[in-house]
Formats: sequence, structure tokens, C-alpha cells
Amino acid sequence: MNDADPTPIRLAVVNDYEVVIQGLASMLHRYSDRIEIVEMNAQTEVSQPVDVVLYDTFGQPQANHECVTELLENPNIRKVCVYTWNFQPSLVENSIDRGVAGYLSKTLPASSLVQALERVTAGESVVSPPPGNGPIAGDWPGREEGLTPREAEVLALITQGLSNNTIAEQTHLSINSVKSYIRTAYRKIGVTSRSQAVLWGVRHGFEPDSRRIRPRAGDLEGAGAMR
Repeated sequence: MNDADPTPIRLAVVNDYEVVIQGLASMLHRYSDRIEIVEMNAQTEVSQPVDVVLYDTFGQPQANHECVTELLENPNIRKVCVYTWNFQPSLVENSIDRGVAGYLSKTLPASSLVQALERVTAGESVVSPPPGNGPIAGDWPGREEGLTPREAEVLALITQGLSNNTIAEQTHLSINSVKSYIRTAYRKIGVTSRSQAVLWGVRHGFEPDSRRIRPRAGDLEGAGAMR
């Protein structure tokens, strides 16, 4: 952001998992002079004017889904950015064609993510480089159990009751990749069946949250709160 416009960007973070949006808030805390997180939403509409919505696709439909269309049509939202590790060319092209202003990789370090959000706010269309094999930023359910982001997302969708075929469609992964992530996730959490995996997921925060979180002073001090 330039010196002539010191007002921080008003940002809303949208995802159905509290640990995901809290992780993003913590990651961006150092940049509170440039980014003001005014809403963190789980399964609810953005209810106040914001410059940018950052839609995190963990456990969510991809950017070609109607939920992103609803964000684009929300009069409280100026710009929509998709925050993802899924960079299939058709998804990226479709998102930009529909009006998404930023298609941003989860491997971006916090400084680069802030710069991308500033460019979007200034009117640019920003597509970051694909993720590659870099480390994933932020947080996700099951990280402390050793689950990778992909394993955790597949397990979250299993916990939501989705079939393997539906998971493949939603994540744009091959069915063989889905089965591979299921096998490695099951080994890590010590289960052998889908019913056991669902029960484990329910007990370990893999069900979507359904409440809106509005930051207040001191709410996240222990984790690195936003301003």
C-alpha cells in the first residue's frame, strides 16, 4: 500500500473451519497496519462492507461453485480472492472469467499474500504462481497429528459424509489420488474403516463450524490477533 493511502485493507476471511480462519488471522497479524480483518465467517454471509474477501477452499467447493458466485454478487464485497492449492488451468480461467479478482496460492508467504491483496484492492487481477511443492501456509485440522493439507481436506470431506467420487469431483483430484490420501490419512490417525474415520474426525474438529466469528480486541492475543 502506498504512503498516500495508509488506510488498511478491510478483509473478510471465509471458510467453514474455525482453525483455518484463525490460522490465517494469526499469519496476517504482523501486517495489521496494512490488513484489517473485520470478519471471519463460517457458513454465513459477509454482513458489512469489505474491500476483499479471501475465500479459503479447504473442505469447501472450488472456485467454480455457486458459493463463490454468491460472494461475487454480495453488495458488501468489492473484490473476491480465492485462496487455494488447486491450480488446474480450467479452474483458474473459469474463476477469473466469472469475476474473481485474485487466485492465490496457499504456499505464498504472508508478505507476498499481503502484497497480492493490495494489488487486487488497487484494481489488478492477480494470479499467483502455482503451489509446486512449497510449504502450505496457515493451519488446518489434524496438522498436529501429522496430516498433510491434502490428507486433512479429504478426511474433512469424509467427515462431512461425502463419497469418494464426490470428493474427487469437489477437489478436482483423480479417484486414485483420493484413495491414496485416504490410505495415508488412515494410517496416521490409526483407523481402518470409514466409520472409524468419521468418528475420529468428529472428535478432532473435522466437522464444519457454523458460527460467525467477529474479531474483538484481545480475542486472539494468545495466537497472534489481528488489530
